[in-house]
Amino acid sequence: MSIRMAAPDRIERLCAAPLSAKALREQVLTELRAALPFDAHVWLLTDPVSRVGTSPLADVPGLAWPRLPHLGRWRYLTRVNRWSDLMDARTPVASLHDTTGGDLARSPLWREALRALGVIDVLTAVFWDRFGCWAWLDLWRYAPAPPFTAVERTVLATITGTVTAGLRRAQARTFADQTPADGVTGPAVLMLTPDLQVRAQTPTAVEALHRLNPPDDPIPAVPAAAYNVAAALLAAEHGVPVGPPWSRVHFGHGRWLTLRAARIAPSSGEGDIAVSLEASTPSERLEVFALAHGLSNRERQVLTDLATGAGTRTLAERLIVSEHTVNDHVKAVLAKTGSATRQVLLSRIAGTG
Repeated sequence: MSIRMAAPDRIERLCAAPLSAKALREQVLTELRAALPFDAHVWLLTDPVSRVGTSPLADVPGLAWPRLPHLGRWRYLTRVNRWSDLMDARTPVASLHDTTGGDLARSPLWREALRALGVIDVLTAVFWDRFGCWAWLDLWRYAPAPPFTAVERTVLATITGTVTAGLRRAQARTFADQTPADGVTGPAVLMLTPDLQVRAQTPTAVEALHRLNPPDDPIPAVPAAAYNVAAALLAAEHGVPVGPPWSRVHFGHGRWLTLRAARIAPSSGEGDIAVSLEASTPSERLEVFALAHGLSNRERQVLTDLATGAGTRTLAERLIVSEHTVNDHVKAVLAKTGSATRQVLLSRIAGTG
């Protein structure tokens, strides 16, 4: 199998362009496929704090859609090359074949879900920086293809930093788009069985999940965001947590939703799982806004106080610095977020346009 290096200059230009996170992932995949062929891919964005997946971009030949919850469940329960564990180990890229020494059965995910599909190797990349975890990517190869090589792992590793920054900036740009649009109105709740099959859902949940992950006809809408927070709950219950079972996801037009999962009968560990979808609170929005724009800890503190309505003098007293220093911090926040004024800045955080 011939290998050529992915064009870093083209990927760098893609990551610098004002693309959506979906469009950026699609175009980066095109570049990667030319450098290291793969048969299937799964690329999810993640909440930067909880690390729980959202907004999947996937093409998995041979996978029946009813089996998707099963696959997602084991992706969270299996710690071998799980994105959160790679991040904790400061390892941006790893292959299943290399990690297991060729004994793929050491991975519960492979034993329970991937073996039946004929998967011979999975190359995993996690995209994180000092501001949070932004995405993870799995590239699959089916037999009779060979496993991914060390050179191919290097190809992917060379672009993870650039792509991480591009995805983070793409998330930051969502706050600038505040054209009028409907939000979530009414209770949005989805009930899942213990094995993550949909038992029931409110009409508002159906609509919201459809908008989050529009289907390709004739494939029905897949509540992937709900599966992910529910799988995160299962992982926590099994003592192998990714993060807390919630995630924030862009809903369009500057709006963000927070999904949370909880057991109906937590004492038994066998009850149904409820997943709620609600408009993200101001503090939840502010945190993603600050992280996505790459604000420092002090700048985040200034932003938080600004959002409470504090003026320059009050900020100076709280931070025990001069008003001149406060103004310097505010100017830095405005510059990093591309906001012309404090009013524009606060409206983007609040989603008020």
